[in-house]
Amino acid sequence: MNPQENIDRFGYRQELRRGVGLVDLVFYGLISMVPIAPFAIFGLVYSRSGGMPVLAYLVGMIALLFTAISYAQMVKAFPLSGSVYNYAGRGIAAPVGFMTGWAILLDYLLVPSLLYLVASIAMNASVPLVPVWAWLVVFVAVNTVINLRGIRVTIKLTKVMIVAELIVLGLFLAAGVWALLLGKGRGFSLSPLLNLDTFSWPVVFAAVSVAVLSFLGFDGISMLVEESTGGSAQVGRAMRIALILAGVLFITQVWVAALLVPNPDALLVSGSGTAFYDAAAVAGGEWLRHLTSTATAISWGVANTLVAQVAVSRLLYAMARDRQLPSFLAKISVKNSVPANAILFISALSIGLGLWMSTRKDGVDVLSSLINMGALVAFIVLHVSVIVHYVMRGGSTDYWSHLIAPLIGMAILIFVVIHANILAQLVGLIWLAVGAIVLGGLYAIGRRPTLPVDARSKERV
Repeated sequence: MNPQENIDRFGYRQELRRGVGLVDLVFYGLISMVPIAPFAIFGLVYSRSGGMPVLAYLVGMIALLFTAISYAQMVKAFPLSGSVYNYAGRGIAAPVGFMTGWAILLDYLLVPSLLYLVASIAMNASVPLVPVWAWLVVFVAVNTVINLRGIRVTIKLTKVMIVAELIVLGLFLAAGVWALLLGKGRGFSLSPLLNLDTFSWPVVFAAVSVAVLSFLGFDGISMLVEESTGGSAQVGRAMRIALILAGVLFITQVWVAALLVPNPDALLVSGSGTAFYDAAAVAGGEWLRHLTSTATAISWGVANTLVAQVAVSRLLYAMARDRQLPSFLAKISVKNSVPANAILFISALSIGLGLWMSTRKDGVDVLSSLINMGALVAFIVLHVSVIVHYVMRGGSTDYWSHLIAPLIGMAILIFVVIHANILAQLVGLIWLAVGAIVLGGLYAIGRRPTLPVDARSKERV
């Protein structure tokens, strides 16, 4: 690791333990995105995209690769936990950092609740004697105990889980391709990538606003920069690798599934939540249907929520140590070097919100519609922070990394936000308004957001 990345130059002590390597970060990013994430939302993406789920995932991957470029630039400038909160706060201004951190909190706080709820409903369908609320409590308790043991334990477990997910995915792809060769489904076709009868950019971007849910989590890699053995360079590389690997896996599985769905015309209208499992049944029979549905429940309920809890606890820790959230969230476990109070807070929130939403028929839909907006807004501000920090303040002449790439990434994300679900847009605006009120309250009580900035970050780059 570059010795220049010691965080004491920003006024902080190294409290988190460095022990996470490149492979660890890539595994962490993959498990955050979940290699089989499209299993759960395939039907909705198929319907929103006009039968072109491959194009939706391809555009989503390209958009977030530009975002990864901006992440790599800002994590190099500010190698601190807290991700976009730190990058916007130090790259633009501290109040902007607070609002950006607040925006992505909408994503980070709700994601664990959604994942627990989806997994609990799926497990209840398999084991009806155990109610949804009981599964939810079990999932939360297991993940909390694991995360409190330390980041190394979490990383080791995620490696085991990702191998299991890849085995399930491999079985589906092998059975699916073999079924297509035998003449099942619609045969090989480019229509899941491009169908001129249904194509339009508004349709594509509306689908991308849903498909991007599968990619969310790659940004959590940046949260581990203070625990990375290779610092910012390692983090930036891991983000790109994880995104590309996940994108290839997502595109491959939805392409095969799209060619195998029993009734594609009906799926365009219904957006059925069981569409992927129906395709799996066509490919290999009922055993494959049950295998893919059970794998979805376990991966969402344990693997993905495990790393989601890690990411949000680090964001809460970073904002709390800067006195922009209650100070108890900044407490570090001396034994395991993890933000214990932040982990416990997220666990309690996940149980409360998950139990509440489990009583609603539309609980999953409501949470799903809210999650992406905060992250997309934060990603847009991330691109702006690159331009402000490097070009406007630093006079950088690396126009690709510091101007062109951020502008392209920002333009794609703005189109996605414009064509997103109206409810998601409305709640996103309300959430930002609440954040503005909280920010005003901080000013009123004399806790104006201020972030210590390393003197070297003011030098020309």
